[in-house]
Amino acid sequence: MKKIAILAASLSPLLLAASCGSTPSGNNSVAPAPATGGGTAAGETFDGEFAVTAHGSFDEPWANAFVPGTPMLFITEKPGTAKIVDTRTGNVTNVTGLPRVDYGGQGGLGDVAFLPSQAADTIGTRTIYLSWVEAGEGDTRGAVVGRGNLVCSASNNCAVQGLDIIWRQQPKVGGRGHYSHRIAFSPDERYMFVASGERQKQTPAQDTSNTLGTIVRLNLDGTAAAGNPLADRGSPSDQIWSWGHRNILGLAFDGEGRLWEVEHGPAGGDELNLVKKGANYGWPERSNGDNYDGSNIPDHAPGDGFEKFVINWTPVSTPADMVFYSGDLFRGWKGDIILPGLKTQALLRIEVDGTEAREAARFDMSKRMRAVAEGPDGALWALEDGQGGRLLELRPG
Repeated sequence: MKKIAILAASLSPLLLAASCGSTPSGNNSVAPAPATGGGTAAGETFDGEFAVTAHGSFDEPWANAFVPGTPMLFITEKPGTAKIVDTRTGNVTNVTGLPRVDYGGQGGLGDVAFLPSQAADTIGTRTIYLSWVEAGEGDTRGAVVGRGNLVCSASNNCAVQGLDIIWRQQPKVGGRGHYSHRIAFSPDERYMFVASGERQKQTPAQDTSNTLGTIVRLNLDGTAAAGNPLADRGSPSDQIWSWGHRNILGLAFDGEGRLWEVEHGPAGGDELNLVKKGANYGWPERSNGDNYDGSNIPDHAPGDGFEKFVINWTPVSTPADMVFYSGDLFRGWKGDIILPGLKTQALLRIEVDGTEAREAARFDMSKRMRAVAEGPDGALWALEDGQGGRLLELRPG
């Protein structure tokens, strides 16, 4: 295994075996497959053990992304700070120039995203997109997305410059939950998709005069993209790509250019969805979970007028992020979804076959897992949730 310097507060390498969890239900879904154990031979799929190396701890880490073309991993921390980890040397750099955030509950600094086309051997300057929570009038708040430049004069001197808010969740409401604010770029980099949670208000997800409970499709400057399904209804309806969502915490394109998302249901009913133009995913009119008070929500049913999930998890999988694996280090995983779970304290591997998917394995991490990114050589870099959440480098054991 490639040697990488381990920072203070790290742990010795250890092995984590895959374990099965709850059985998902839904279209083309089956129980998680048991781990094979051991190594892999040619043609076999890795579902054995991880060699895990920790690289320091962070203050409520929320998202991570590699600066394109480099081994530099950008990590956001929910209270409003961010760091860059040089995964070759272990050096950690504090990032300056970050926005003021409304921190509390599920709110604070959120996602980070870069344009893959800006890959270069040196860190230099990159366009950076960040999401965070902004306070409004009275006791209200909402998610925003900003665009600026990440400027690094050296690997240990990085600042965000010229950061401007280019999109706001509408309207701002009370409470501190379900912001979602995940960012994904279309493969051709013409469009930016942003997940906008329903802010625990439920009914706005069925009201397309606002952007709560939606996925919006924007130009890279944050304006509504042409060709959106409600383009003739004016702003902000003209931003909406799909609606009827609850709390989306994973948003990513597969290798064929299809957009997928994972979202939290209520008491049960977490979902993996294939995102389609103009589709209504049912919340809060349909869910295969129940309300927290035990009252029933009608399940998805054929002909009900709503787009059905690809996978439903009851009990929940509590997904916090997702990445489509594209490397060769974990043999047989190319094109699969890697999904970190919060309550499940696990990493899930989801096999994807066209527009169908199934949970294939679940790896017990013994900690709430918040985010995952694929490194330049195919290693996985996962973040634990909460104060002191560690950055874990995962390789085949």
